[in-house]
Amino acid sequence: MTIGVPKEIKNNESRVGMTPAGIFELLHNDHTVYVQSGAGEGSGFSDDDYKKVGAIVLDTIGQVYSMSDMIVKVKEPIEEEYGLIQEGQVVFTYFHFASSEPLTRAMLESGAVCIAYETVEDNDGTLPLLTPMSEVAGRMAIQQGAKYLEKPKKGRGVLLGGVPGVPPGRVLVLGAGVVGIQAAKMAAGLGAHVTILDINMKRLRYVNDVMPSHVVTGFSNEYNIRKHVKTHDLIVGGVLVKGSKAPNLITRDMLKTMHPGAVIVDVAVDQGGCVETSRPTTHEDPVYIIDDVVHYSVANMPGAVPYTSTVALTNVTLPYVLALANKGWEKACSEDESLNKGLNIALGKIIYKEIVEAFGWETTLV
Repeated sequence: MTIGVPKEIKNNESRVGMTPAGIFELLHNDHTVYVQSGAGEGSGFSDDDYKKVGAIVLDTIGQVYSMSDMIVKVKEPIEEEYGLIQEGQVVFTYFHFASSEPLTRAMLESGAVCIAYETVEDNDGTLPLLTPMSEVAGRMAIQQGAKYLEKPKKGRGVLLGGVPGVPPGRVLVLGAGVVGIQAAKMAAGLGAHVTILDINMKRLRYVNDVMPSHVVTGFSNEYNIRKHVKTHDLIVGGVLVKGSKAPNLITRDMLKTMHPGAVIVDVAVDQGGCVETSRPTTHEDPVYIIDDVVHYSVANMPGAVPYTSTVALTNVTLPYVLALANKGWEKACSEDESLNKGLNIALGKIIYKEIVEAFGWETTLV
């Protein structure tokens, strides 16, 4: 099979779909790999690094798409890429279809086979290809939140860890999944007082067992959320509904009850966001203010630390890339239920029903 690795063209996205180590494995399985020139530079991998393992480096993104049976990338295709995707071509990447009807329609019209990292699911319900990026985003949420709490950034002027004689900042984490756990861990490490809310009591019991005493748990409902947003300095939205749009847990009217200069980091923004006032931003222009509340809602947070993110992501995607290349998408998906759950759109038909539900469509054939 021929595999293509294009350069990401989303704003400030420096990750790359494959490292030289992964391409080395593909070549040893008798596949051909095309890499767009400069694709790995943002993650610390030069064209020479790819050439040394046997990849063929091409000048343009158009060449990579036109010569490849499968495209392996990081972020969903953007409008400039829609016309490059070919009928029957496998595209393996993060898609988050439920948050974008134009992307969904474009992929249906392309006739491509779209396998989404974020819905590949193990038997125990975990999401192995989403987990490493959720770990990065959860930890980054605290770094970014702490920065934007600073007064020069229009924040409240609160140091999360406090100092002797001054109480620590208060962090509210919505969701006790991977993002929430990592955010709570980082915030607790800084010395902040952390409250984490979830509707899953098993997850809350786990948090209670593994976190220090200044991390407290609560059941997530509107009453409790309304109560806590009034007193917390930094709020992290880490809610995930697999393959579907995130629920709006913080509504516009709640903002007026919050401290002026409080910060919201909505990690769920790539699935529509769990804050009513969230809209996707970029690393170039990451924040905006509504009702004196700073909103940070960058849709590709891990892209700011591309070396760490690329290596973490490709560690887990490579086995699936090899299976798709060695067996073809139909056989690979039929033999691996986890990978099969990643199949979102195939040859003009929606396979993943949550996408249909997200848009209120009546059929999977649109």
